[in-house]
Amino acid sequence: MKAVEEVAPRVSVAPVCRALGVSRATVYRRRQATRTPRVAPRPRPTPARALQPPERQQVLDVLHSERFMDKAPGEVVATLLDEEKYYCSERTMYRVLASEGEVRERRNQLRHPKYAKPELLATGPNQVWSWDITKLKGPVKWSYFYLYVILDIFSRYVVGWLLARRESGALAKRLIAESCEKQQVDRDQLTLHSDRGTSMKSKTVAQLLGDLGVTKSHSRPHVSNDNPFSEAQFKTLKYRPDFPGRFGSFEDGLSLCRAFFGWYNDEHRHSGIGMLTPAMVHYGQAESVLADRQSVMATAHAAHPERFVRGASKIRQLPDAVWINPPRSPKRDPGGCLDPCRVEIVAPGGCQEGAQVVNTLEHPRSDASSLEGQQ
Repeated sequence: MKAVEEVAPRVSVAPVCRALGVSRATVYRRRQATRTPRVAPRPRPTPARALQPPERQQVLDVLHSERFMDKAPGEVVATLLDEEKYYCSERTMYRVLASEGEVRERRNQLRHPKYAKPELLATGPNQVWSWDITKLKGPVKWSYFYLYVILDIFSRYVVGWLLARRESGALAKRLIAESCEKQQVDRDQLTLHSDRGTSMKSKTVAQLLGDLGVTKSHSRPHVSNDNPFSEAQFKTLKYRPDFPGRFGSFEDGLSLCRAFFGWYNDEHRHSGIGMLTPAMVHYGQAESVLADRQSVMATAHAAHPERFVRGASKIRQLPDAVWINPPRSPKRDPGGCLDPCRVEIVAPGGCQEGAQVVNTLEHPRSDASSLEGQQ
């Protein structure tokens, strides 16, 4: 390298490097290193619109409070807006938590391959219900209680639930019938979606749906993701901080379910429905609540406009439609209609071989069917 520097003033660098077998990039890089020593980067200045230390501490205190310690920032912001309070945006809350090392995944997530899924559309409450049954561990090994839950996929409202000591098509039939009665479901109004469990496929449930004029829909075999709303709702139940590993008795299970479904329907701000509670959406209160939130946000923007770079933040909105797997590439037939859904749907009273039944569940409100303590 020293020879290159001695000869380079009289001859260009390129032929010297070729003659000596040295890379020109190496020569230039070493020249630059000897001429300009590296300078440590300057610390990034604090943005003028950043929260002040007392405000950051206030946000942390709110997130650490017993009320919000187990809730996501999006739900915290929505809850505070409903109380006419605003401290910062959801993203800012994540930044504050990240600076304290408090943002991470708390459990290993399973990744499932993608499958072709059923395609059902709901644009309002009581159009598509999803139901399923899950096991709750009893007091001793190999003992279980069975929780039946019926969920409206548009509002996420639990219209019916039932805890029983056994799985039975007769219990499912009774629960579905009472849920439809409480929700005043008309003939040909509702589609009931489920997986292919024993109770879902039972003849008693199939006959009931035919009598009620309810269309039944089923997942494909061995594909649990075809029933995503019920599966997600069960995950919300079982990952709650107060959910036990086992229930000491049947009465313990009933007590927890009553408290959970009351919280889920009336207090839980759901990310899939604009951080509204299922009851707000199911009973037509969403529009007024969102308008009040936007008013609170406008007031916060007027007080500190420098913190809103792109103007006042927009409130999360309620989706216009909810799908169980929207079609990827819809095609129209010569008559102008979309191709039929890939999901198996049997008209009320139909007798398609292998047809499955959809389940429905209840909620302890006066307008939801409630079957508890069934033997």
